[in-house]
Amino acid sequence: MTGATKPILQVEDLAVAYGHIEAVKGISLTLNEGEITALVGANGAGKSTSLLAISGLVKAARGKVLFNGEDLTRLSPHRIVESGVVQVAEGRATLTTLTVEENLALGAYTRRDKDGVARDLEWVYSLFPVLKNRAAGLAGNLSGGEQQMLAIGRALMAKPKVLLLDEPSMGLAPLIIQEIFRIVQEINKTGMTVLLVEQNVRQALRIAQRGYVLETGKIVLEDSGANLLGNPKVVEAYLGG
Repeated sequence: MTGATKPILQVEDLAVAYGHIEAVKGISLTLNEGEITALVGANGAGKSTSLLAISGLVKAARGKVLFNGEDLTRLSPHRIVESGVVQVAEGRATLTTLTVEENLALGAYTRRDKDGVARDLEWVYSLFPVLKNRAAGLAGNLSGGEQQMLAIGRALMAKPKVLLLDEPSMGLAPLIIQEIFRIVQEINKTGMTVLLVEQNVRQALRIAQRGYVLETGKIVLEDSGANLLGNPKVVEAYLGG
């Protein structure tokens, strides 16, 4: 974590509608360079939809997503990846009939710097030694936790400047969840900016410098992660207080 306060990605009045239903109702948030920002809330609050709109995978009804001043809402999803904003989708979406290493290679499909790709592959293997041990095996034979590690590793192979993580702890055992959050912190220590979308509010706010609480498509609270952890409203609603 770098402690940087320079904004790198700004969401301004972002709204997303499915038919007549407005799932995201004009949210605004800022990611500072080198920080972890958590977007937390209950299931159905609009967290994943917000990420999909930032990634260009669903169209915004209104609003802007500015990355270093460039409006991403005008770009196709693959151009957004090329610009440096990369999402790890909820549910992992690994290609189960390909090997672990083939999945990782696909993450680097936009890159032409072979030496850099080779270095990043070794970095991913250092973060996730289990993937190196299983590199020639099929991704479909990995456990749920290992597939989550593979999904994160594949995103890192695209060399993101901003990493968007959608529910990385979902469906995983407690020990694996702890490991995933530890690795997110390790990734952040390299200077990478992270937007972490999570139902696991306590874990997310513990590692985030800044947090936003989303309820029914609206941001209802924003503060430092530590302050939100101690906020009576957050404790009562999400932490069993």
